[in-house]
Amino acid sequence: MAKLLLSLHVLAAVLFIGPVAVAVSMFPARAKAALAAGPDQASAAASVKLLHRITQVYALLGIAVPVMGVGTAQVMGIIGQAWLIVSIVLTALAAGALLFFVLPAQQNTIDALDAAPESEEHTRATGGLRLLPMTAGVFNLLWAVVTVMMVIRPGSTTGA
Repeated sequence: MAKLLLSLHVLAAVLFIGPVAVAVSMFPARAKAALAAGPDQASAAASVKLLHRITQVYALLGIAVPVMGVGTAQVMGIIGQAWLIVSIVLTALAAGALLFFVLPAQQNTIDALDAAPESEEHTRATGGLRLLPMTAGVFNLLWAVVTVMMVIRPGSTTGA
């Protein structure tokens, strides 16, 4: 049972967190180009909206990763180990960065794309784009640290 849960946990991480990481990373540059292009560039706005939708949907699906991870840890009897607790905290921080910083900034950008270029929404979105690459980087860095911790954890059979 542990091998099945662990396999599902890793598969979910690859299939659900991977697309979020890519979409979050691509969004700032695409959004900046779309905001600069103005209302005449519908394809630029469409790509930004698609990246936002990918982020939303796969973030929701990504909830399966920590859920299966906790289930796997319980079956393996490692739920109280320090490295696992640290990885759970880092996962919560990554989720918080996504929920409280990345997604709202993306939504502000989407709203600005639908507004007039001289509107307050457009100005607010342009300002929010300055922090978005950093918050996207923090989100991805937290997931990278969690991934490394899962591989080189104490007691690992990888020989590390």
